[in-house]
Formats: sequence, structure tokens, C-alpha cells
Amino acid sequence: MNTTKKVGRPKKFDRDQALNTAVNVFWRKGYDGASLTDLTKAIGINPPSLYAEFGDKEKLYRLAIEHYASNDACKPLVVFEDQPQIRAAVSEFLNEVIVYSTRHESGAKGCFLSSCVATTAGEVEGVQSLMKKAIESTEKRLVARFEKAKSEGELGADFPSKQRARLMFDLRQGLVFRARAGCSAASMKKELERWIDIILD
Repeated sequence: MNTTKKVGRPKKFDRDQALNTAVNVFWRKGYDGASLTDLTKAIGINPPSLYAEFGDKEKLYRLAIEHYASNDACKPLVVFEDQPQIRAAVSEFLNEVIVYSTRHESGAKGCFLSSCVATTAGEVEGVQSLMKKAIESTEKRLVARFEKAKSEGELGADFPSKQRARLMFDLRQGLVFRARAGCSAASMKKELERWIDIILD
């Protein structure tokens, strides 16, 4: 009788957690630097199980990007949308960007999309369109929050929502770049009030 135990996907496999782990591996090592061994060891499954669940490394990478864009990268947007006062909303957005850029659970600095994914746009199939989708989705949500503030009288009717949404997005990218370079959260927060004034002026 064959009593050899099969090693594969755990019975209580958490797909979301596996994708979180994949994000962290790709973020730390980069797409090219993350080997199949790195990924399977971190996730806790063997290669056949990884292929069965996620497909090949390239497909897992795209799934990790989508997962990050729908979860981690949305935290600043969520606080921006939830704050009832627009100035506090902008402040919370920028604060959250600084926090997750400097204190992410993976130990990586910056932002997965700008620090890792952007370097593979045009090289790994589908990545460029995923990045474009993430940018458009983010800007749309930022614009919607500004428009809400206009409808409630917090901002003037001539406030350029789309222009300031793009400014906020580009400022976010600057902050995560600084974090990647090793700038401290404290140093970035010194300019916070000035950035808020510029955005809402």
C-alpha cells in the first residue's frame, strides 16, 4: 500500500494571502529577480500547485498587480473618500501615502506599482494596460471626491477637479519615489500643509 503523502496546496488555502505574499516577493526582488522557488517557498505551495492555482509566473505577476491595485494601493483613496471635510480628506490621503510608502509590512519602500511594476511595462505582456487602468481608476475617484465637495459648497464651482486630481496623483508618485530613496516620513510630512494649500487653492 502506498502511504506517501502528497504535498500540494494546503486544505485551507487563502488565495488573497497568497497574492499578498506574491506582491511582497515581486516588490522586494523585482519581476526578473523573483524566481519560482522564491514564490513557491514564500506562498507555501509546490510548483505544480502554483501553476494549477495561478498559471505561470507571468500570469501570477499580473494577478498580483491587480490584487495590489484593488487593495493596498486603494488605502489612500478610501480615507480620501471617507473624510467628510475636503481639507481633512486631502491631508489623510497624503498621510496615508507616506505611511504605506515608508512602513509597508513587506519591508519594501515606495509603491509596488511605481517601484516594481513600472519597470516591466512594455516588457511583460499586459502590464502596461494594467498600469493605465490603475491610473485612470485612481484619477476618476479623486475627481469624484472633489466634485462632491463642490456640490456641497466646500469648493468653488470653478474648482478644476480633474486638474487637481492629476496633481494629487503626481504628488503621490513623488512621495513614493522619495520613500524609495530613503526619505523619512517625518521629513515628508513637514511639507504637508503647503501641499494641501497648493491642491485646494
